[in-house]
Amino acid sequence: MPYDSSPVTVGDLTFDVRSSGPEDGDPIILLHGFPETSMSWLEVAPRLADAGFRVHAPDQRGYSPGARPTGVQAYDTGLLAADVIGLADALGLTTFHLVGHDWGSAVAWVVAAEHPDRVRTLTAVSLPHLAAYNRALSADPDQQAKAAYIGLFRQAGKAEELLLADGARRLTAMFGDAVPVGLVVRYVAHLAEPGALTAALNWYRAMTPALADTPHVRVPTTFVWGTDDMAIGRAGAEACGDFVDADYRFIELAGVGHWVPEQAPDTLAEAIIVRART
Repeated sequence: MPYDSSPVTVGDLTFDVRSSGPEDGDPIILLHGFPETSMSWLEVAPRLADAGFRVHAPDQRGYSPGARPTGVQAYDTGLLAADVIGLADALGLTTFHLVGHDWGSAVAWVVAAEHPDRVRTLTAVSLPHLAAYNRALSADPDQQAKAAYIGLFRQAGKAEELLLADGARRLTAMFGDAVPVGLVVRYVAHLAEPGALTAALNWYRAMTPALADTPHVRVPTTFVWGTDDMAIGRAGAEACGDFVDADYRFIELAGVGHWVPEQAPDTLAEAIIVRART
């Protein structure tokens, strides 16, 4: 099943969107995390397409060369969420299933909370509801330790220098051995393009405390979390359901780390399919 990229224009931005699956299939939008691209869904998308879904996976704001505005303010989470609705409109999708991983999950939580009329189901991967994450970050020492890297990422210039130094050794090391080397090389090369890493890090720099006030989600939701996640601890994962006022499922993947789409594509695809068909 092809997983080809084509441009989709939203306002003055042009996003690269990888689409696959039957044209008349139920639509699913997949949102990648940092420091990945839509290629993170390379093993998940074909499984969804083979199940009859029409899959759309964009390189999000800052990752698509044609959607890489300058300035931290251009990466406010509200704008990132608006991009998803804009993409859905441009693709002719009245409603859609939504899946997000890592930062894509953060955006997906906001979209689902603010646009329950558009989102049919939500599958969030790794990052729990933002209020649950904030609760853990405020009170749980384990989550505080796991989130220490965010302070570095918010330091303009210093973060880019450290992550790209020595042939992007530190950026590469983030993936450990959970992601195929060839895919890591593609991620790193993409973020080494002029302005790309700064744009991606601006997602962190544009964060505000308002994210903790993200409303409860009122659409059927599945949350998928790996027990070996280096960035997200158990406290936030277990609190996630407190902020979903709809059918909710928590899937815990023993021995799986942060890079769920690459590390456990079969399990993740099945979770998405079951959620979308329920």
